[in-house]
Amino acid sequence: MKKIINDPDNFVDEMIEGLLKAHPEELRTVGDDLRELVRKDAPVKDKVAIATGGGSGHLPIFLGYVGKGMLDGVVIGDVFASPSAQQMYNVTKEIDSGKGVLYLYGNYGGDCMNFDMASEMAEMDDIKVETVLVTDDVASSPKGEEEKRRGVAGLVFAYKIAGAKAAAGAELEEVAAVTRKALSNIRTMGVALSPCTIPQVGKPTFEIADDEMEIGMGIHGEPGIHRGPLKSADEIAETILAAIFEDGPYTEGDEVAVLLNGLGATPQEELYIVYRKVAEILNDKGIKIYRNLIGEYATSMEMAGMSITLLKLDEELKDLLDAPADTPFFSQANIR
Repeated sequence: MKKIINDPDNFVDEMIEGLLKAHPEELRTVGDDLRELVRKDAPVKDKVAIATGGGSGHLPIFLGYVGKGMLDGVVIGDVFASPSAQQMYNVTKEIDSGKGVLYLYGNYGGDCMNFDMASEMAEMDDIKVETVLVTDDVASSPKGEEEKRRGVAGLVFAYKIAGAKAAAGAELEEVAAVTRKALSNIRTMGVALSPCTIPQVGKPTFEIADDEMEIGMGIHGEPGIHRGPLKSADEIAETILAAIFEDGPYTEGDEVAVLLNGLGATPQEELYIVYRKVAEILNDKGIKIYRNLIGEYATSMEMAGMSITLLKLDEELKDLLDAPADTPFFSQANIR
């Protein structure tokens, strides 16, 4: 294992300490727990708060999107491990302004169980909580069983839409509703070329030959839907988009946002080679690209590979996508 670390057991805490020192005006902890982070000005008066959480090892997901226009709080576990219900509850209390809290996170067993427990604890304190699960990974479960799918890079679009709606002063039920609408229009699929190594474990999470790739692999190394010889960038883009089109609501005349996400060890150059083909395919289908995001937004340590996410837009979603946001890893002025 080659990594730029100190003690593997201190990997997560030292990472968070560095992040807090880099962004002291944007983030703070709840009490002394480094794993409970909120935006510096939380709770924001008369605003629905948004909380997320999950294991470490996926930066910028999850804690990188805490800030104005996106998330209010986050709970972080060890690498690929869920944080506790008590930590989620502590963050919930810290960010609630009295207008309620939206739990917005990926569909993983430990996170679901602990957020459900935190919701029950919040209810006893008369804190309103709504939960929206992100289930955008089309490779993880067939059409008709969308509720079983994993949440992957589509989380970024969900955070952006929900955060903008909450910042506009909407009520909790309205924030949840528009987030669910956006998620019904989001599909993601990825490809992995190499494994990652969890510092505390010290060895790769799975094995894959140098000349192989796996379509549909999850961000924790969950099995995909096909392993075979490594194909060209164009062939990979065609394969992934074919699966997304077969599953999703995308038709000629639509406008979409595209997220082309690296998994931690893929050069930007390669992402743009793939984006070139993605843009060509969408143009051939008569689908307009309204916005694109190309870079590392939801990673898996040093895993090589990438994912493609499409978000079908209407006027409301375009407005929310364009709204300003300012977090340690995502910042934009009002685009319109």
